[in-house]
Amino acid sequence: MNIKHQEIEIPPNNPFKNCKLGRRKYGELLTDIVETYSDGFVISIDNQWGSGKTTFVKMWKQHLENEEFKTLYFNAWVNDFDGSPLIAILSELRTIVSNKKVKTFDDLLSKGAIITKNVLPGIAKAIAKKYIDMDAVSDAIEEATKSAAEILKDDIDEYLNKKNGLIDFKVELADFIQKNTNGKPLIFIVDELDRCRPNYAVEILENIKHFFSVKGIVFVLSIDKAQLGNAIKGFYGSDLIDSNEYLRRFIDIEYHIPEPDRDMFTRYLCDYYEFDEFFNANERKHRDLADDKNRFLDIANILFESHNSSLRQQEKIVSHARVTLNTFPKTNYIFPDVFVVLIFLRDMYKDFYWEIRNRKLTPQQFVDKLQGVLPPISDNFNISSLIYLAARIINFYHTYYQEVNYSSKIIDRDEKTGEKILLITSLFPASYDKAFLEALDQPAFRSENGVRISYLLNKIDLLENFLDT
Repeated sequence: MNIKHQEIEIPPNNPFKNCKLGRRKYGELLTDIVETYSDGFVISIDNQWGSGKTTFVKMWKQHLENEEFKTLYFNAWVNDFDGSPLIAILSELRTIVSNKKVKTFDDLLSKGAIITKNVLPGIAKAIAKKYIDMDAVSDAIEEATKSAAEILKDDIDEYLNKKNGLIDFKVELADFIQKNTNGKPLIFIVDELDRCRPNYAVEILENIKHFFSVKGIVFVLSIDKAQLGNAIKGFYGSDLIDSNEYLRRFIDIEYHIPEPDRDMFTRYLCDYYEFDEFFNANERKHRDLADDKNRFLDIANILFESHNSSLRQQEKIVSHARVTLNTFPKTNYIFPDVFVVLIFLRDMYKDFYWEIRNRKLTPQQFVDKLQGVLPPISDNFNISSLIYLAARIINFYHTYYQEVNYSSKIIDRDEKTGEKILLITSLFPASYDKAFLEALDQPAFRSENGVRISYLLNKIDLLENFLDT
């Protein structure tokens, strides 16, 4: 049984073969864009963390290479230990050069040296100490002084050298690209820019704009724009910075990969983690257990859809569920609807989950918090399923709560009419009160075959031993 989702294999001859999200068409669309506007630009692929951007751009990178594009992939987060993004980017460019054309890179490097040169007296002293080990020489460097006029003149000369050097560098860079990319633009993918140090992220953007905006390079920024905006605000030390306006200086085209079909992805995860090994076991052929997998999937997808869960969040919850299922005997009731809600709370609403475990909430407080978790009534969700789910989980919690609060009630009888009445506020509009009351009052819900929510909680928290059966 798989316990962790491994990185997806990307077959070189069919890079989107193992994509379970149907994203091949988006890779092909982006390929058309970079081929049509080949002079060079910056495009962002903006999706939230955990949405599968890294996997997508790696698949797309291989697809581009199959179409005879030269590509580079640079993980900014992995490389932010280095202090110079310019050097890091130049180093990546070296990888596309064949041995026969290495001179073209050396020519580019010589131009780049001018704009990166910044030798300070302190550095010179350190070098002298390290390699010459002569205190007299080192001290002489430190004690050498210049007049203010001489320093100003040197600064001006250095500025002019860098300015002219930048022009020469960009000319050389354009020539380098033209000679090494088969007549197609170089696709330079920068990933995880939103996760690295704020100063490093800003420096990469500034380097791309000032040094690498030449004909023939397409930069692809794989980002969560909101998170990158936070990094920019952190760098400048102000929440008043308009990060969207700032990013418009760098990004020419913004692209958003459409949201995947969550049901399809959840089913894929269940296949990957081998849920059928549990749900379709011979010991679970009993009619009361036969629909458990479908019920699990239905409620999981209701929660994922209503909370706009990222792919990474879905993966974490489904993985946790599968590990937990391995602790149940195959013949046991698991109440898949309640089970998946509790798993969801454990991973997404930790405070609420621990209040449940420690019986900190009155039934009404529990209902109030549950209302913020379950989706509101809409055409997207089956109302009967929501009422059924709410009633079941409320009864589970109330039974657990009654173990230490014996007199607690959620249903009573009207003394005058004898009719049953709710003692808690319904999660649903008044027109559904009767259906909700009837669901809460079902004898099967009240007994649940003697199973307590504490049994499920202990399993979810992995407090009970793993079972081989």
